[in-house]
Amino acid sequence: MFAEIVIFVVMLVAFVLCAMWFKLPIGISLILASVGGALVAGKGIPLRHLIEGTFTYLDPILIIATAMIFMEVLRLSGALGSISRVIIVRLYKHPFWLILFITIFIMFPGMITGLSTATVLTTGALVAPALIMLGIPKLTVAAMIAMSAIYGMIAPPINVPAMIIGGGVDMPYIGFELPLIFATFPLAIGVNLSLGYRFLRSVNISEIIPKLEKDYFQEFGWRLYSPLFLVVILMLGVRLFPGFFPNLGVPLIFLVGAVVGVFTGKKLNFWKASHSPIKEAMPVIGILLGIGMFIQIMTMTGVRGLLVVGSLSMPSFWRYLSIAVMMPLFGAVSAYGSASVLGVPFLLAFLGQNEIIVGSALSLIAGLGDLMPPTALAGIFAAQVVGEENYFKVLRLTLLPALATALWGIGMILFANLLGKIL
Repeated sequence: MFAEIVIFVVMLVAFVLCAMWFKLPIGISLILASVGGALVAGKGIPLRHLIEGTFTYLDPILIIATAMIFMEVLRLSGALGSISRVIIVRLYKHPFWLILFITIFIMFPGMITGLSTATVLTTGALVAPALIMLGIPKLTVAAMIAMSAIYGMIAPPINVPAMIIGGGVDMPYIGFELPLIFATFPLAIGVNLSLGYRFLRSVNISEIIPKLEKDYFQEFGWRLYSPLFLVVILMLGVRLFPGFFPNLGVPLIFLVGAVVGVFTGKKLNFWKASHSPIKEAMPVIGILLGIGMFIQIMTMTGVRGLLVVGSLSMPSFWRYLSIAVMMPLFGAVSAYGSASVLGVPFLLAFLGQNEIIVGSALSLIAGLGDLMPPTALAGIFAAQVVGEENYFKVLRLTLLPALATALWGIGMILFANLLGKIL
């Protein structure tokens, strides 16, 4: 047992030094920490295990890459801008419905990419100027966007932390839709209403319209949104009508939607449109490759078993407290790393509970890592979108929503079996 503790400490210290001290990319830091753990364990440099680890999360990597391309095509074709314009112009006199639909719209990129940054930099950037013009302070707008990005990353259909946790215990990513909707949508709508509703005021919409994205729907009609409809139909069809719809797989569905999007709106070059999102996704892909290696070496050296035994032997109160505190803090480096290193043993510690509900709740709490400094990806990019240099001012406004989110996740774990029967 002592040997496993030493190996784990060496891996964590090596990772922190590489990421924080030497400022190496998170993915590279994870790879070096994996090699360090193997060397301390006396295994040398086990190339087979390292290479095998890189393929652990191949499915999420393909989903992220293709979903990012699809989102970029929707943005360049004018579809996203047209949707945001319709929501604001039609609902500016109805604050409740405006915030409700704006929240769902902001969450959308995260729902299909599994990335909070994709949400902030696409739909978040589109609606931020309009929300500020409608009377909401820019720091509050940034907080709304950051929290919506977190919830979008966790909402179905694509939740990478849940996939990682499920993969660690050989649990397929099936049946998560309703639990993840319960975990995210009530929080997202409630948080944004509490943050922004009181600031909305009556405005002269004619002053705002010129500053919004052009309405390309008038030019292209419903075909502008046909890629989105196609992707939804292909995703739902194979589940609702198995045998009638071909099971193309999520990555291929996104690629088909992206190719169709080239011909439905503004003219764009598919190859150029593919380059930028893949470049943006590379750091996350590197993290997933590194996490795969990290988990593989932890398994090979017995560290993973040590964490599972430790989680199982921990008293209930401290187990819940560790989930609420340690998972977001570890997620400051990577929410995906938190899901793999801590989420998997915590799920195993609750095997008597409904595993899908527990996995959904753990992924929700792990997602809070994107608000934690020093990385704080959601907070930093949300601050940049509204023109705020000090992102700590934004994070201050997200403290109470983050606390409410952690408590919501803990509540889901406590009542996992009851929720499992209902959902």
